[in-house]
Amino acid sequence: MGDAIWINGPFGGGKTQTAHELRRRLPGSVICDPEHVGFGLHRMLPAGLRGDFQDLAAWRHGVREVLDLALRGHPGTVIVPMTLVGPGHFAEIIGGLRGDGHTVHHFALLADRATVLRRLTERGLGTGLKRESFAVRRLDHCLERLAAPEFAEHIRTDRLPVPRVADRIAASAGLGLVPNTDGPLRHRLRRTWTGIRHIRLD
Repeated sequence: MGDAIWINGPFGGGKTQTAHELRRRLPGSVICDPEHVGFGLHRMLPAGLRGDFQDLAAWRHGVREVLDLALRGHPGTVIVPMTLVGPGHFAEIIGGLRGDGHTVHHFALLADRATVLRRLTERGLGTGLKRESFAVRRLDHCLERLAAPEFAEHIRTDRLPVPRVADRIAASAGLGLVPNTDGPLRHRLRRTWTGIRHIRLD
């Protein structure tokens, strides 16, 4: 039975990039992304009824059940990149998994508002922040909530590149990563490819 690493943070805070860096350098690890459950639930609903899928009990129950199954059946580390700022939701999912006997290492990636806005602009495909309106609307709330003590461990990422964020997480969780041998160009290409693979068109 493996441990979980939950990577929390605001939208645009670097969760996906960090998750893929960890998976690349941590043999036997897998990424289980709770957003896929939420997207599926959204597609079941008429557009006018699509709110925050985290408010659906089906999402919270489904995420906890699937992660429980993954943690019981997969021998390696399960990496979970997901923004989760509601204390009740946090307790229900992460607290529930811990109550079931699982080890869940939680990290909140934090950065200044300007840093996150710059990152959101960079991933906006040349449209500025237009495609990221949901993330921008939630940004201040996310940063405020995630700074609370119950969302520790906090990692400031303003001046910390993704490989070093992964190093910090692994060290804190007691995990050994394969050394990072990427040069600047390869690192940038890898980040760009990861970003392209996670573009949502719906």
